[in-house]
Amino acid sequence: MIYLQLLYSYLKIGFFGFGGGYAMLSLIQNEIVVHHGWLTNAEFADIVAISQITPGPIAINSATYVGYAVTGTVWGAVIATAAVCLPALTIMILITRFFLKLRHNRYVSGALQGMQPMVIGMIAAAALLLITPSTFIDWKSWAIFATALVVSVLKVNPILLIIASGVAGFLLYY
Repeated sequence: MIYLQLLYSYLKIGFFGFGGGYAMLSLIQNEIVVHHGWLTNAEFADIVAISQITPGPIAINSATYVGYAVTGTVWGAVIATAAVCLPALTIMILITRFFLKLRHNRYVSGALQGMQPMVIGMIAAAALLLITPSTFIDWKSWAIFATALVVSVLKVNPILLIIASGVAGFLLYY
């Protein structure tokens, strides 16, 4: 039963999560935390952090983690990961067959332009979700964020900045 719920949830996320990983975060959070209660907001924030630092798209990384965390099995991870990838794969196969013929169609062009503000809104919703007090933000996190922001203006190498932030987080939290 849990496998079917996981499959259905991630198929929904895959079909309706336009705009990439960050735009999908609010949808993923709604399914995983609010609707099913599989994880807490704090656990979800941890998944987002881990998914950002591991290679690959955030939606796929989070699906793999959630699938394993919810079922305790590798099969749960495989089902969630495949379910979040399947809609995009299907849609891309269909779109590539017809896009070259329809790319100058005013309706198709209008639909794509109409999706742009929605994607921006979903990314903004994800940002607001991650900075709410009910997640993981405390004064230490704000200090790391502010320092990283100020230092990034100085054109410091992003890899060095990520490593330094990770070290700072380790030192401040453990």
